[in-house]
Amino acid sequence: MGKFTALADYCREQKLREFELPFSKIAAMIGTRLPASAQRPQYWANVVDGTGPVRAAMKNTAYETFLVAGSKRVRFQREF
Repeated sequence: MGKFTALADYCREQKLREFELPFSKIAAMIGTRLPASAQRPQYWANVVDGTGPVRAAMKNTAYETFLVAGSKRVRFQREF
C-alpha cells in the first residue's frame, strides 16, 4: 500500500466531475504532511502518464490532479 492509496480510494468513491481538496485534508488522509515540492504544479501533473507516488496511486482513478495556482489546494478533474 502506497502513501497516496487513501487519497486514490477517496477519489474512487467520488461522483463529481470536479472538486478541490486543501493540502491539510490530503495530509490527514495520507497520515503525513505533504513535502514542500507539493507546492509545485509538477508534483500533481501528468498523473496518468508520469511516475511518482501521487501518479502511481491516481493512475487507476477517473481523476487527473492539478495544483490550484497560488494556493495549497488540489483540483481533481474527472477524465472519463
